[in-house]
Amino acid sequence: MGTSRTRRPSPKTRRIIGVDPGLASTGWGVVDYAEGRLRYIAHGCIPTSSKDERGARLVIIYKTFNEILDTYSPTEGAMENLYFGRNISSAMMVSEARGILLLALSQRGLEVRELTPNAIKQAVVGVTRSDKKQIQEMVRFLLALPELPKPDHAADALGAAICAAHSSSLSSLPP
Repeated sequence: MGTSRTRRPSPKTRRIIGVDPGLASTGWGVVDYAEGRLRYIAHGCIPTSSKDERGARLVIIYKTFNEILDTYSPTEGAMENLYFGRNISSAMMVSEARGILLLALSQRGLEVRELTPNAIKQAVVGVTRSDKKQIQEMVRFLLALPELPKPDHAADALGAAICAAHSSSLSSLPP
C-alpha cells in the first residue's frame, strides 16, 4: 500500500474502493474519479490461510479491510456480486466474506454499488466474455499503470471501482 496518495480526496472527487470478495483472498482497489477522469490510488489483497478457522479468517478480513478504509478514506464502495457457480460450499464461504466487507462499508455510512461480473467486464473491457488477463490489461491501460495490477483479485476490484465511477456518472446525467 502506498502512502503518497492516502490523503483525503477533494470535495469534488469521488474516492471509490472496489472490492472482489473472497475468503482465501479479498481483492481491493482504490481510485479517484473527478471531472470524468480516473486516478489510481492503491490496490492489494487481503490473504487468509486455509489452515486457520473460518471465523478467524473473517476477523482478519474485517480488521484489515477497516485499516484500508482508515488509510484511504473512500467516499463510496463498489463490490462484485457473488456468482454462484457449481461449488455451492465455496460460494457460501465467499458470501460470508462479502457480508463482512459490506458491514465494514455500511458502518461508515458509505453507499455501496453492487455490480455483476458481466457489468464490470463490459465497463472495463467492452465485452462480457473477457478473461482475467484482458481485465488486468485494460485496468492497467485505463489507470495508466506501468505494469499489470496483480493479483487478479486486485485487478477485479479496481475494475469494480472503474465500473462504479462510470456507471454513477452516466446515471447522474440529465434525461
